[in-house]
Formats: sequence, structure tokens, C-alpha cells
Amino acid sequence: MEKQGKILIVDDNEDILFALNLLLQPHVEKVKVTTQPERIEHFMNTFQPDVILLDMNFNRDASSGNEGFFWLEKILQWDAQAVVIFITAYADTEKTVRAIKAGATDFIPKPWEKEKLLATVSSAVQLRQSRKEIQDLKKQVAALESNRRMPEIIGESPAMLSLFETIDKLKDTDANILILGENGTGKDVVANLLFCCSPRADKPFVQIDLGSIPEQLFESELFGYEKGAFTDAKKEKEGRFEIASGGTLFLDEIGNLSPAMQSKLLTAIEKQEIVRLGATQPTSINVRLICATNADIHEMVARGDFRQDLLYRINTIELHIPPLRERGNDIELLANYFLQGFARKYKKEIRGISASALRRLKEYHWPGNVRELQHAIERAVILASGLVLSPDDFMLKPAVSRRSKAENLNLENIERKAIEKALEQSAGNMNQAAELLGISRFTLYRKIEKLK
Repeated sequence: MEKQGKILIVDDNEDILFALNLLLQPHVEKVKVTTQPERIEHFMNTFQPDVILLDMNFNRDASSGNEGFFWLEKILQWDAQAVVIFITAYADTEKTVRAIKAGATDFIPKPWEKEKLLATVSSAVQLRQSRKEIQDLKKQVAALESNRRMPEIIGESPAMLSLFETIDKLKDTDANILILGENGTGKDVVANLLFCCSPRADKPFVQIDLGSIPEQLFESELFGYEKGAFTDAKKEKEGRFEIASGGTLFLDEIGNLSPAMQSKLLTAIEKQEIVRLGATQPTSINVRLICATNADIHEMVARGDFRQDLLYRINTIELHIPPLRERGNDIELLANYFLQGFARKYKKEIRGISASALRRLKEYHWPGNVRELQHAIERAVILASGLVLSPDDFMLKPAVSRRSKAENLNLENIERKAIEKALEQSAGNMNQAAELLGISRFTLYRKIEKLK
């Protein structure tokens, strides 16, 4: 059988440590020992034991057990889910009851019976694993509840009203949807709204940024794996498709997928089943897909960079989110909305935005869209010293003049200069540079290679 559980033994008697280590080594995953209870916190942070065997009586206090209770209290402060077993030569009923009430899991007397000790440690390891599973489940439920909160989307411009109208028509459908829009336009917020308005709103909503997954981890992340499928696969793991089954799977930045990854994704969508790494049998899935990209995906299809058959599978309905520069008075609505939130957050007494500052915000081109506006308002609120935000409170890049635009209309030169400027402003960070340019990281790499 597979060895399970990492055990930390804390006792001031080195003979006891040696004996327990010798006894447990063949039956558990790992054992660490120490004579210094002061090092328990260090081991909890680095070794992360499943079970702690803690001596109740150290040299300073040979029989009362108070030192043991002191360290038990400390351990539970560091990790409320810790599993601690007391070991002592001075066991009695009163101390046993007190130990359990204080948070100890069990009690082992010295000298111990080998089989009983092994059974006690095994039960403690199982308890720790159960506590971890319950904790993980609580986190998943909390995340699910968070996802179910109806997101607030601010906008009154014709383009946004048209978007809202389309979303309203989709509230009773299960169709796959592709969201298109520049970086920072709020594609993830729209995806969340679509989920909250759908027939699957009471089921899981699972999101994954495909642009952040290395190709070698694509299958294991999306499809999961069986125990032993590779070196570190110590137990089976569900992939995102299985976790989302019955609900909605949001695939963000789908334009970043390599051809090989596109093929694997298409197969899963077409067959409505996945095969975990290391598995021999497929697993059926039932997911509604919402995908998003900031790339011109139709141009990618025309160039052969994105599979047309995959596009047909994911874009039953296409939603286009307009860039902020095309949303007119929505800039003012959003600016005031963000101002109220950040003024509360930073406890600043700011009443509004001056007319001249609003005019400057509306004239700005917002390459980073709503996300850039949000950051600009937050920065202005933090740095502002007056009761009203003025133009000087906003550090916006100056707009390019018409004359400078006409100076060089060679497309390759314009692209080269734009990429160089973006890389300079982002200090070489490819993700930030791509965001400044309003393109995907994949497209940026391709353009850099093309321009040598």
C-alpha cells in the first residue's frame, strides 16, 4: 500500500524520537523529528506535517503537562485544522479529557503498544485529509457563491444599450458565446453576467486564462489526470471541463491557443467528452462554453492561425464589446462610479471631478479601456489633495497630433515604433506590452518575429 502522511515528532528524549522514527518510517510518507518545541512553527511552514506527535512534558516541566498544553495552543493558533496527538508517560483520565477539550486529537501513553500507535497515527492522517477536503470544498462553495453575484455593468451609450439588449435575449439560452473586445473592455464581466442570467446560474462557473497555460500543461489543466499518469501525479485530479460539467466554462484569451491545443479543445467540444491523462476510458461532460479574445479571430482564421471549425463551435453568438473611446458619456459615468468606490476605500473626502478634468478624460484615447480608466481614477484619488479632482491629478499620456500621424504612414514602421514604445513603457514585460497595444501576447510575439 502507498505510504500516506507526513509526521512531525516533538519530544525532548532523543531515544523516544529514534524509536518512533524507526517505527513509523515503513508506514508513512515522511517523518521529521525535533527536541525543540520552539521549532514547531518552522516545521509547520516548511515541512507542513499532516500529524504532530507532541510530548506533553518537557525538561522544564517533568509531569504536569502544562508545557504540552502551551505548545498545543500555539499550534492551533498557527493552523486551526492541525491534527495533534499527545504522547506522555504521565497519562491519567483528567489530563486526557483536558487534552481533547484543548484540541488534541488523541493521546498515546509511554510505553506504547506498536499496533495501537500505528492505528492511531493512521486514523489521524485520515482525519487531516478529511479536514483538507472539507476546507477545499468550502473554498469552492465560497467561490461559487461569489460568482453568482450579479455583476454591475455601467453604460448608457448606444453601443452598450445594444449589447445589453442582446444579452437579455440570451438569458434563456444555452448557446456557446464568443466575446470579442480589446484588452480592458470587461470581457470577463460580461461573461459573468451571461452566466448569472443563464439557466445554469445555480451550477459551477469555471474560468481559465488559456494564454497563461504552458502548452505542456494544457491537457492536465483542462482534462485532468489519473494517479500515476506522470511523476508528480500522486492522486487523481479533475480537469476544468469536469469541474464545470453541468455549468459554464469560461475560456479567456482563446486566441492564444497553439494549433495543437486548438485541435485537442475541438475534439473535447465535438465529442462532449474528455480523456484524463493516464486514463483509458473517456469521461462525458456537459458544459456551456463562453469564450473571449482580444484578437481579431476572423483575421486569424483567414491567415490559418485559428481553426475555422473550432470557431464555428464556439461562436454560435458573437458579442462585441466597444472600446471605451467609442462610448461617449459612459466615460463620465464610469469615472464617477470608480471615484465613489475609491474615495470610500482610501477614506478620501473627494466630492467630484472638475469639468476641465472630465473634458480631458473624454478627449483621451484610452488604449487600456475601462481597466485603464479605473487605474487612472484610483491613482488620482490616492494622490489628490483637493476636494475635486482636477486635470493635474490625472497622469495621462498625451494624444498624438494629426501632424505627427502624417509624418510616417509606413505601416511596418508604425508597428515597429508602437511595439518598441510599449516594450519600453512596460520595461520588457510582454503581457503589459500586449495590453498597451491592445493585442494578445501571441500576436505580439508573432509581430516581433516578423519585424525581426
